[in-house]
Amino acid sequence: MYAMCGIDCSKCDYKDKMNCGGCHKQEGKMFWGECGVANCVLSRKHTTCVECTKFPCSLLKEFAYDEEQGDNGERIENLRKLRQ
Repeated sequence: MYAMCGIDCSKCDYKDKMNCGGCHKQEGKMFWGECGVANCVLSRKHTTCVECTKFPCSLLKEFAYDEEQGDNGERIENLRKLRQ
């Protein structure tokens, strides 16, 4: 299961620690607050970011390469693989 931004939920520590149902189930209202990426995906009526013509946009890149919570673009690569 992948998050809207491409995070592999099966590898996420927060799934069990925070009882996170994932952004699809939570409709972008995460345990830590509103997710801007999820809100964007939902507003465009997409399932994930890869469906957008602007993929990968600056919002997704900022999230994917965030020093504290980013994964050096792994989530973007996950979405590219999903697209294929």
